[in-house]
Amino acid sequence: MTLGWSPKPLPPPLAMSPIGETASSASTETSTATTTTTEPTPSPVPVQAASITTPIAYRPHPKPGYPTCKLRLECRDLTHEGAEIFISNNNITEDLLAAVTVVLSILYKPSQSNSHIPGTRSVTLILEASEGVAYTRGSELDNDHKEIHFSLDYISKIPTEPASRRRNEIQGVLVHEMVHCWQWNGHGTAPGGLIEGIADFVRLKAGLSPPHWKKQKKDNWDSGYQHTGYFLDWIESKYGIGSVRRVNEALMDKRYDEEAFWMGLFGKQVKELWDEYCTTIPQESSPIGMVKAQKEPEEAGQKSKDQLEKVLD
Repeated sequence: MTLGWSPKPLPPPLAMSPIGETASSASTETSTATTTTTEPTPSPVPVQAASITTPIAYRPHPKPGYPTCKLRLECRDLTHEGAEIFISNNNITEDLLAAVTVVLSILYKPSQSNSHIPGTRSVTLILEASEGVAYTRGSELDNDHKEIHFSLDYISKIPTEPASRRRNEIQGVLVHEMVHCWQWNGHGTAPGGLIEGIADFVRLKAGLSPPHWKKQKKDNWDSGYQHTGYFLDWIESKYGIGSVRRVNEALMDKRYDEEAFWMGLFGKQVKELWDEYCTTIPQESSPIGMVKAQKEPEEAGQKSKDQLEKVLD
């Protein structure tokens, strides 16, 4: 039986090279490749730029500064004539800050810790109608919070001539009382005359001494106020700037013993220093020579001599 189908012809066999021939060809190609390959060009050595040394930045220590405190104002009678005079003659904020600055700069050198400066935290200026001139005390809270009580009655009676008289007197009283907020007192054992004398010394150095102040020969060095203030100023000029600063700082952590205190600071007893100081006072500045000079301020309506000597209480 004859079928009507016939198989398709197979495709021609693939041309394959003999194994030996392939290896030889591969070897030839490898050889050729080896022969034609060139040596790699070495990379150039990088040229290093000249090194720049960057200086190490050191943070400088902050310059020591003085401590600060809160400053407050309390006026207990705005309708008082003295209140109007005080407000109209003073830039209250600037004047209080200036008083703190001048006191600290004269009595202390700042340090990183300022542990040698009293830790006063606030000063409240209280304007009130009262007798006298002014006084300073610790507040009811604690002694680190100070109160300066300034008499409006006194302010109202400050002479008006010259034009700067009122402002200078007010600022002078503020500086004096601000000293009491920042000075040492030998744990309460220093003579009151020395404490008040240091305060008037600072007022004197601040250029705020009133016109009635005079150098006078007194029986005692610690008569206080301007009398002791001028004595301390003489010590400052004789023994060098910072001498009164040393006097104040010597009262920081020791009780006052007069003999050891002055001998330790200046090598002399205070009576010797006082006698030497009195020899420098011109005769016309003595109490006898002052009689005529005292009449002029009284005739001009100023305070009597006793009241003037108590200008800073």
